[in-house]
Amino acid sequence: MLDINLIREKPDLVRQALRDRQEGTSAVDSVLKLDEERRSLIGQVETLKAERNVVTREIGRMKEPAERQTKIEAMRLVGERISELDSQLRDIESQLDDVKATLPNIPDPCTPYGVGEDENVEIRTVGDIPEFDFEPKPHWELGPELGIINFEQGVKITGSRFYVLSGAGARLQRALIAWMLDLHARQGYTEKYTPFMVQSKTLFGAGQLPKFEDNLYRDHEEDLWMVPTAEVPLTGLHMDEILTEDDLPSRYTAYTPCFRREKMSAGRDVRGIKRGHQFDKVEMYTFCKPEDSNDQFEMMVADAEQTCRELGFTYRVLQLCTGDLGFNSSITYDIEVWSPGCGEWLEVSSVSNVTDFQARRSNIRYRPEGGGRNCFVHTLNGSGLGLPRTLIAVLENYQQVDGSVVVPDVLRPWMGGIEVIKTE
Repeated sequence: MLDINLIREKPDLVRQALRDRQEGTSAVDSVLKLDEERRSLIGQVETLKAERNVVTREIGRMKEPAERQTKIEAMRLVGERISELDSQLRDIESQLDDVKATLPNIPDPCTPYGVGEDENVEIRTVGDIPEFDFEPKPHWELGPELGIINFEQGVKITGSRFYVLSGAGARLQRALIAWMLDLHARQGYTEKYTPFMVQSKTLFGAGQLPKFEDNLYRDHEEDLWMVPTAEVPLTGLHMDEILTEDDLPSRYTAYTPCFRREKMSAGRDVRGIKRGHQFDKVEMYTFCKPEDSNDQFEMMVADAEQTCRELGFTYRVLQLCTGDLGFNSSITYDIEVWSPGCGEWLEVSSVSNVTDFQARRSNIRYRPEGGGRNCFVHTLNGSGLGLPRTLIAVLENYQQVDGSVVVPDVLRPWMGGIEVIKTE
């Protein structure tokens, strides 16, 4: 959530940020109008309360019963007016909070302007596009031929966009998760095992509600929602807390299944397991002081890149433009790996500096060591990496001419002696 003082003092900056994001600016006008009404009501209430306090003291000194009763009656009316204004104030504050909650974060000055994803900027490419002496197969052919991906069973059990991993395929998925968690632990992240369901306030604090309500799954009998990413419960770990400066930076990693109502465009990403309503992801997350967040951002990008390098992938790093930037984010780098069977780049990680946007929504602050006012922390998040696209990249990059798939060296400790996945 944006600081009300920023909107109040620099409304043109906020309007320009919305235009850069290809969004309308009417919400800024609504915030300013509601904020003005709110401050007017507060002024009226404070004036009446001050008057009531003065008269109450006078009443205590009065000797004449009739005069005293007149003052008491007048203050009763003042009290009723204060109650009316307090009710109006609560309503205005609720409206103000609702409108503020729809405003996205301000893009970092380093974020390039652009209308959409076609204008994202390539920062670097690492590795060469692999060449095969045979025609590489896409995973939707490899998986069924090896007996490790079954699309029909997923559809039978649940419906479209679901699948079942079997045998070495299921084990390879589990190996990727375990290896990535161990790698991030070595990189300095503390592993967390968090709930896979959260309350509305947790989703609001993480910036998922109300913006993405239509994309989330929920239990309609209780205030519980399936997590769309581990970023949500990790944000909630310190909700409504005041940390010490010594606590920062706090760096966490967690695995969760993720549940989202993916709304696929016709003809796009409809084959295979690239997009689905349920997928696994290992998340990196950082709480830090504002002055440290740029360095932490670069560190997290490097950590995600290390994951790609150790898996032997050719990958590229893209900086998202303003028109493709996520709701919470100030600056984002996407990491995409080359998938030869699909013949395309697949996004496996998105690393973002969210600045104090989530901290304000979740009320997460820290106490400066030298004293002074408590400050909002900065939060950052990144996939390290997302599945199933990482699984797709392993299958397609490590496939052999006979249709088998070599298991990358770093994953073999979790594969129970399986070095090559092949048909039995």
